[in-house]
Amino acid sequence: MQKQVVVMDEAAIKRALTRVSYEIIERNKGTKNLALVGIKTRGIYLAERLHTRILEIEGIDIPVGDIDITLYRDDLSFKDDESREPAVHGTNIPFDISGKKIVLVDDVLYTGRTVRAAMDALMDVGRPAQIHLAVLADRGHRELPIRADYVGKNIPTSGNERVEVRLTDVDHAEDAVIINKNE
Repeated sequence: MQKQVVVMDEAAIKRALTRVSYEIIERNKGTKNLALVGIKTRGIYLAERLHTRILEIEGIDIPVGDIDITLYRDDLSFKDDESREPAVHGTNIPFDISGKKIVLVDDVLYTGRTVRAAMDALMDVGRPAQIHLAVLADRGHRELPIRADYVGKNIPTSGNERVEVRLTDVDHAEDAVIINKNE
């Protein structure tokens, strides 16, 4: 049997993203040379939301893009078992990342493998001056030495729990962060 516990509702997500936006601005001493890159899929929508808040706060429109890490994963997924073709969704970074301070944005930080793949993919696009990581939820259980610079909420979990982020933009459901517990 599976039990669901809502750990962040729409209001909590909005507050967390506002706080993270201020932290990004403060740590980077403004928005000069700053850009956001969302990791597909939910990281894209979170990057857009951070972009909107930073624009509201600073009045400056910083670049935002998205990155597909499919070909960089160590657990590559395929369209179907017969073709063995990876399901690639494309990267859209319409600006030069070289010399920029890039904030990678993702929904949940878990093992660190997604972030490692995103950094590899980003380095193939250009050479940023810095890469920071912003996540909505950090659930722990790292397999790689990766940590988030900006965290919406730390959510300690056990191995039999799964953290699910739902966003209206992609899931057509109310914004929420949910822990699914197997009992």
